[in-house]
Amino acid sequence: MKNLLSLLTTLVVLNLSAQNTSNKKEQYIRTTGKLPSLAYGTGEDRLGGAKMGYIDTNVLLKIIDSTKDLYAVQLSKNHTAYIDKSFVKNETDSFKIKNTYLTGSFIAKGDSVIDYLSISMTEKLPYKAWMEINPAKIMVEIYGVQSNTNWITQLSSLQEIKNIYYNQVEDDVLRVIIELKHLQHWGYSIAYKGKSLVVKVNRQPKSLDIKKLTIAIDAGHGGSNTGAGGVKTNASEKEYTLIFAKALEKSLKKLGVKNVIMTRTVDTSFDMKDRILFLQEKNPHLVLSLHLNSTSNPSIKGTSTFYKHIGFRPVSTAILKRMLELKLDEYGNVGHFNFGLNAPTSFPNCLVEIAFLSNEEDEKRIISPLFHKQVATKIHLGIMDWLKGMK
Repeated sequence: MKNLLSLLTTLVVLNLSAQNTSNKKEQYIRTTGKLPSLAYGTGEDRLGGAKMGYIDTNVLLKIIDSTKDLYAVQLSKNHTAYIDKSFVKNETDSFKIKNTYLTGSFIAKGDSVIDYLSISMTEKLPYKAWMEINPAKIMVEIYGVQSNTNWITQLSSLQEIKNIYYNQVEDDVLRVIIELKHLQHWGYSIAYKGKSLVVKVNRQPKSLDIKKLTIAIDAGHGGSNTGAGGVKTNASEKEYTLIFAKALEKSLKKLGVKNVIMTRTVDTSFDMKDRILFLQEKNPHLVLSLHLNSTSNPSIKGTSTFYKHIGFRPVSTAILKRMLELKLDEYGNVGHFNFGLNAPTSFPNCLVEIAFLSNEEDEKRIISPLFHKQVATKIHLGIMDWLKGMK
């Protein structure tokens, strides 16, 4: 009898627990703020965790777990991600989730400047995009959606988009493939217009003459963000990145490049996300961010270039090859780097870590006016090599 009562009590507890679980309301949020992004996990390094990429605002996400600073969110049945709590807002209590979200028709067309792909949707759902090369493609995965797309209209006004097709790779994951006409990626951006997901694809410039390009130069750090410091001098990274940036600007203008954009020309603070938004508004053909490296090991020295997206690697390798002509040690070409100005897909970009302020030999060169001119020359020659490779 005692065992029977114990069993009945256990069954009642389990039943109540099941009822509480079933009655628990699912919590939905939407992205908000300045450049929200999804991350693969909770890991971190000094520049933050590995990111899937930026995502538009007002995108619907389902919370499944929480840490101190992050929400774990369900993208689809088999895919999850993490997002910083500061970049979300609660969905209204009146919101009702649908059992199924669908895609509708696709239409791709071009205007005088850019090619567009518009994917009609029934909700602003999360997505991920990446570049592929040889041949060049833009891959877009949309989560939590089923295809009801029975036509993809492609107009003759397209100049960079070669072909578009899709696969329903999972029950609730749609993969869109955008084939490009040129080998080099020139950038793309993704955002919702209404409930349509729009991919804007930059075209290869009509002329690959460096003089015809718009080139942006970012002098790293600035203002309260001093960066690294020299080991034998009072040289600060923020001071010398600006010196190198101005030397590069002068070198490019001497070549005949009329459109040079500087993220800063004086010692001022400029938030990294604000730099990205500023550059996205300017829409340059190429962005170069100049920094000086530093480490706790004073014997390490040399030059390096960094990229995040594989489609932008060619310019970083071309610049590194030229920089090595200065008889600097090679620190390497680093891919998938989690630096702010490597993150945008909007334009080709390259981070140049010119040399190490923490190494005495490199430091002597960094403070030399002759070296400033030499670095500027090697960087512009690297850009020209990159452009010649496309011809």
